[in-house]
Amino acid sequence: MAPPETPRRDVVILGSTGSVGTQALDVVRSDPDRFRVVGLTAGGAQTELFEAQVAEFSPAYSGLGADASAEAAAQPCDVVLNGITGAVGLSATLSALDADNTLALANKESLIMGGPLVLERAKPGQIVPVDSEHSALAQCLRSGTADEVRRLVLTASGGPFRGRRRDELVDVTVEQAMAHPTWDMGPVVTINSATLVNKGLEVIEAHLLFGIPYDRIEVVVHPTSVVHSMVEFVDGSTLAQASPPTMRIPIALALAWPDRVPDTAPPVDWSRPNTWEFLPLDDEAFPAVSLARDAGITGQTAPAVYNAANEVAVAAFRQGRLGFVEIIDTVARVLGSHDVPSKAALSLDDVLAADAWARAEASRLIERPR
Repeated sequence: MAPPETPRRDVVILGSTGSVGTQALDVVRSDPDRFRVVGLTAGGAQTELFEAQVAEFSPAYSGLGADASAEAAAQPCDVVLNGITGAVGLSATLSALDADNTLALANKESLIMGGPLVLERAKPGQIVPVDSEHSALAQCLRSGTADEVRRLVLTASGGPFRGRRRDELVDVTVEQAMAHPTWDMGPVVTINSATLVNKGLEVIEAHLLFGIPYDRIEVVVHPTSVVHSMVEFVDGSTLAQASPPTMRIPIALALAWPDRVPDTAPPVDWSRPNTWEFLPLDDEAFPAVSLARDAGITGQTAPAVYNAANEVAVAAFRQGRLGFVEIIDTVARVLGSHDVPSKAALSLDDVLAADAWARAEASRLIERPR
């Protein structure tokens, strides 16, 4: 339980029926003296679960859909947890920032597609990362100044197909792609982890959150997912954040930031033998990360196009209309035909237009005879 002197924080949870949202509510249940739910929203796919959550927590605001989430994000509170999956979370991210609420961001897509639009609305420290990798980086970065950072090292489990060649991925099924070896996540994020698109998105997110150039952000494969990410400093020191593969720790830390919540999850048992393995990423079999890096370097609307094309391709794969390796092939083709705006400053309309174009172009490529 929280110490008596710790003020209780009012939290709004967006995407409350998803993987991040349900775990966030578990964190609240375990420490009601520290957290109080004042807002709940969800997409609407699990209405019975949502109704049960509303009945249990009695938030001042609740609703279903993207508009409800954007409205909830502007409610008076201490922190908004954006646990929505996909580009639909952008309006809620902007709403929370405009309302001057602290934003615990699990919806990486909104930062990636919004890019500078999101950052220019955010005050220093207003965005707190929820992704385990970026939470790890934020924790490690407490130990040094920006000038002392040499590079960021994101770890990737490698997903269920680690070690396979591209030709061994052609016949991958949805069920196989959903069998992640270390994490329990929603279907879209799980498939994104199998293709390593999720890691590509995280490279862009790390650049935007921490201001580190792309050539100083590296991805390594770490199959056990115990080390969540690392920061290498200029003196040769490397700090790593390690914990069992659970989202409860980064969620609780984001809700209470900058404070830690005692007994959030069991720690690594250091009394037992532990072996940590780190391997280079196979860019030939899994080109999603290098493709995302190129999109990030291009900037402007390219990251939004990368994300939108992937969302359409993943949906088609889940429906049996697209092969596994064709997901990234489709994203690459859509990026290759995208005309990046030449103007220096982008508007929200520019981003939304690029998102819509990428979805239409990906759909066209998927539907045409091959």
